[in-house]
Amino acid sequence: MRSALVCGAGIAGATVAWQLAARGVHVTVVEKAAGQRSSGNPVDVHGEAMLVARQMAVDERVRDAATGVRRLVALDPSGRRVATIAADSVTGGADGVEVPRADLAGILLDAAKQRANVVFDDSIARLEEHPGGVGVEFESGSSGRFDIVIGADGQHSRVRALAFGPEGNFSHRIGMFVGTVSAPGATVDPEEMTMVNAPGVSFSLHPSTGVPIGAFIFHSALAESFDHRDTAQHRRIVADAYSDVGWRVPEFVERFVDAPEVYFDTVTQMRLDAWHRGRIVLLGDSASSVSLFGDGSSLAMIGARTLAEALADHADPADAFAEYERRHRMLVMPKQKRVRTTASQLVPKTAAGLGVRNLALRGIQAYSGIRRRVHRSRPAPHDARRLDAASQNQDESGDSSARAAGGHPR
Repeated sequence: MRSALVCGAGIAGATVAWQLAARGVHVTVVEKAAGQRSSGNPVDVHGEAMLVARQMAVDERVRDAATGVRRLVALDPSGRRVATIAADSVTGGADGVEVPRADLAGILLDAAKQRANVVFDDSIARLEEHPGGVGVEFESGSSGRFDIVIGADGQHSRVRALAFGPEGNFSHRIGMFVGTVSAPGATVDPEEMTMVNAPGVSFSLHPSTGVPIGAFIFHSALAESFDHRDTAQHRRIVADAYSDVGWRVPEFVERFVDAPEVYFDTVTQMRLDAWHRGRIVLLGDSASSVSLFGDGSSLAMIGARTLAEALADHADPADAFAEYERRHRMLVMPKQKRVRTTASQLVPKTAAGLGVRNLALRGIQAYSGIRRRVHRSRPAPHDARRLDAASQNQDESGDSSARAAGGHPR
């Protein structure tokens, strides 16, 4: 394999572009947007994904871009505190960081640009597979031929539509929406993410790294029939869903309605029997969207590395794609299966369910408090060394006394 076309310059596309180029492949990345996108909530990068970042020599940049959130605060609709818990109790913990999605994508894309050709404001118009490659026609009117094509262009993938069929054949909506809006100038605590719930709806306010982000996540029957391109409809849906929620929510609903750019879509999973067809393969959300609650960004980075490794190990793209899919499905499928359960826990539909969720949060708060007290009560390292030495001296003294009395050491 000598050349690859990657459609999509997001987290999955940028990572796989770097991974392939590092293995000697000539990579072109095409991105429909005119520039880097800036929407979306912060995401967790942890575990194997941090190892991928280290391999790309961007792990320090990722850590430097981390948000400063240390507490998660849950409120009821009147603004009364339900629970306050440490952020690392529910995120990646010590081995990971929380990073604004746009910052993570930008860091990965900067690395990819050092090795791959990146073209913005263009998209794939037509794909035609040949015995030795894939012919591609672009919206701009240009064309090219590549050994493989990788669709890393998200939930509404153009590559998937052209090579596999209409989106509706593979999308499984779970009856929820998610919308986000940037809130420059909003007053927030930079160390605190706040979440307010009412039955069926959730609003969170995240300080991010300077420009706060408001996020609306809610259940709605409209999710089965909405048009993801109708922004006026999106604004009406959010305004209607949150009309009775208090605290600062009306302020952010107004921002969402008036903002020139917002993100809004259904919470949707993509389920395909196969992620590859001939010399065309899907990656990230275009292949297996694990939706809002499933570590999608970390999985995209890991999947990109797995795909590049498989292509390096197999001369035949079909064998490489099969190996990538076999390995990565083992990570993705359990996440997909847990999405509905996680959604019901984070955004309970009923008052009773919300009460149970709040009890669970108070339990986490209590456990976190006990853990902190235990940690504070542990001796400092130098104190621990003194205690160990004292214990050893006491044991030796006891042993000597026992031997002098004709006994045996313990």
